[in-house]
Amino acid sequence: MTYSLRIVDMAESDRPRERLLSQGVKSLSNSELIAILLGTGQGQGKLSAVGLGQLILQTIGRDRTADPVAALQSVSAEELMQIEGVGPAKATAILAAIELGKRALYAKLPDLTEVTDPSVAAAALSRDLMWQSQERLAVVMLDNKNRIIAQRIITIGTATETIAHPRDIFREVLKSGAVRVIIAHNHPSGNTNPSPEDINLTRQLLEGARMLCIPLLDHLILGNGTFSSIRELSTLWQEIPQAE
Repeated sequence: MTYSLRIVDMAESDRPRERLLSQGVKSLSNSELIAILLGTGQGQGKLSAVGLGQLILQTIGRDRTADPVAALQSVSAEELMQIEGVGPAKATAILAAIELGKRALYAKLPDLTEVTDPSVAAAALSRDLMWQSQERLAVVMLDNKNRIIAQRIITIGTATETIAHPRDIFREVLKSGAVRVIIAHNHPSGNTNPSPEDINLTRQLLEGARMLCIPLLDHLILGNGTFSSIRELSTLWQEIPQAE
């Protein structure tokens, strides 16, 4: 896409707002999401709103040597307004959207929320795992209706690894009285693809869960606003069936 092209000059099917309505919000790139907040670009034919969104991400990410979207979490109005084409109106619109997103992400789920999808468990753990600079491993304990009865951080590691033993994990599960469990940890890099170590730990946990008759429903990996389900990405649950 040409970032100097004004949105009004784009084909209607290519415009961010129209694509959001027709294809859903996940179909948009980060710069297109910012473009919707901005409304307009720099003017005088310099950059479209999409191009300005891309410039904002590049500038913030470069200045903070971090993932651009993660860097937006702590950006200030002053930093945004140093970017050509971003004045008080655009800066405050971006900051308001970031804060609203944080509040939605970190909102505590009601007690006994039923986990009907991996995204529900990921949302429950977002405050503790999603944006942390160190790896953490957590457990979500469930009752026999898949409702959350407790969640615990089991270990906190370094920026690249955390050390967890299955006995430490299941000790917490048994103390809680849970009958089902979901394991989760974060990747500070933002890459939520499971590592060989993640697969190996999951295999050990599945074996332990089968012996204890406490089904392990999933192992989630969170990072920088997204997550992956090892159950969905692997065949481990077919190899090591869990009790009903």
